Amino acid sequence: MTRYVMVADLRRCVGCQTCTAACKEGNNTPPGVQWRRVLDLERGTYPDVSRVFVPVGCQHCAEPPCLEVCPSTATRKRADGIVTIDEDLCIGCSYCLMACPYDARFLIERREYAFGDTPTAAEAARARRHTAGVASKCTFCVGRIDAGTARGKVPGRDPEATPLCVNSCISGALRFGDIDDPTSPVATLLAENQWFRMHEEEGTNPGFYYVWDKGAL
Repeated sequence: MTRYVMVADLRRCVGCQTCTAACKEGNNTPPGVQWRRVLDLERGTYPDVSRVFVPVGCQHCAEPPCLEVCPSTATRKRADGIVTIDEDLCIGCSYCLMACPYDARFLIERREYAFGDTPTAAEAARARRHTAGVASKCTFCVGRIDAGTARGKVPGRDPEATPLCVNSCISGALRFGDIDDPTSPVATLLAENQWFRMHEEEGTNPGFYYVWDKGAL
C-alpha cells in the first residue's frame, strides 16, 4: 500500500511563509485563497512566552468528512490517500466547506485576479478551467506527483515529484512521502520523534503530522 502524507516539524518552522507563497504562485490561487497557511501562535505564560509557527491546510484524511457530504461525488479519495476535487462535477454547494474541521476548503463566487479585472500574463498562463463557483483546496500538488512518478521519480525524495511547499521550505520543516514505506523521509522522522495530528477525535485519520517534543502548545 501507499499513503502519501505530509509532516511539519514545528521545531524547525521559522514562519517565513515561503511555503504559502510557493503554493499560491504554483497553483494560481485567487486573491484571498491560501491553500497552505502558517499560523503564528504564542506559547507559554508571560513573561516566559515563545512563538510557534504551524503550517496548516487540507489534511488529506483517510476518513474525509468532506467526501461524505458531497452530493455530486466531486470530492474523491485516491488509493494513495490524496483527496481531490473534480471541478467538472463540483456544483458549489459548500457542504464540504462546512464539513471540514480544518477550515481547509475555499469557494469564491466570481473570478478574481490579483490586479484589477483582467488576469496578468502569469495568471492567464496558469489559469484552470474552473476558478469560480467550485470548491478548491490543497491537492498535495497531485499533478507533480503523477507526472514525477510516471518518470520514475519518488515523491518526498525527488523534487520533481514533491509538493511545491515542501520543495520551497527554507528550514526543512516540511517533509512529504509514503508513510507505508519505512525508509521514506516521513516514516523515518515520525519513528524517531514525538508527533501529533489535529482533531484526531473527529475520527478523520488525517494525513498531516506535526513533530513536536516541547510539551503542550
